[in-house]
Amino acid sequence: MAILKASNLAKKFGNFTALDGVNLDVNKGEVYGFIGPNGAGKTTTIRILLGILKATAGQATIFGMDAWKDAVEIHKRVAYVPGEVNLWSNLTGGEVIDLFVKLRGNNNKSRRQELIERFQLDPSKKCGTYSKGNRQKVALIAAFASDADIYILDEPTSGLDPLMERVFQEYVMEAKKEGKSILLSSHILSEVERLCDKVSIIRNGKIIESGSLEELRHLTRTGIVLNTKQPIIDLNNVEGIHNVEEKNNSLYFHVDSDQLDSVMKYISQFGIVKLEVAPPTLEELFMRHYKGDGGEL
Repeated sequence: MAILKASNLAKKFGNFTALDGVNLDVNKGEVYGFIGPNGAGKTTTIRILLGILKATAGQATIFGMDAWKDAVEIHKRVAYVPGEVNLWSNLTGGEVIDLFVKLRGNNNKSRRQELIERFQLDPSKKCGTYSKGNRQKVALIAAFASDADIYILDEPTSGLDPLMERVFQEYVMEAKKEGKSILLSSHILSEVERLCDKVSIIRNGKIIESGSLEELRHLTRTGIVLNTKQPIIDLNNVEGIHNVEEKNNSLYFHVDSDQLDSVMKYISQFGIVKLEVAPPTLEELFMRHYKGDGGEL
């Protein structure tokens, strides 16, 4: 049974349809990537899941409970980190972390201290003096210091430097090993690719692709760098081959993944001297869906 489930979620603001039939299923011990550009509907979906907004239609459940009606009970087992963290400016970072951890009934001081050190946060400073990155750190430390069953993370590394992003990723993987579930909304594709078991891509309020990374990769193209003993003529006309370029005496092109076998048989006739294969990335799949959409990434 799914820990978190959204079924045909719809949300309208007046005449504007923000969500149109969104479906998500996050299982126990799973990191689920929820990707799309700003304005695609990620945050609206998350606010419905957290019981902050009421869906116009459809149903959202966490732990089998209704996300709207049972929000208070659900929140006891959920840790949430938004992409824009607002804190009490006259409290120190340490005081805010202690407050959040205490609200969850967790008093593991060694865990709190470990997180503060790993994220390199000065907890004695007032929150009003913190940069955006440090405010994110406070929220992440409070989340990972709590013993939640599911983490709902909405652009959680916004404002963090690459070193701190790596620390964040390590804690996500640790939570996964402990059997926790993570819903990660992000537009940092390398982060999603590194962490997630499954991915849903949202566009204009609709889920346009869902599945594991392996299931989605068949929709993308594999990059090839090739040198052959004999020149290959009319490579552009071979079925499944795209974007042929010649650079530094090598051929660069893309191959539809379902045509790899026939393409390899064809090019091997010309005597392969060098062959480099780059697996398709999530970014290629993402760009394929958003190319010409007019939306900012």
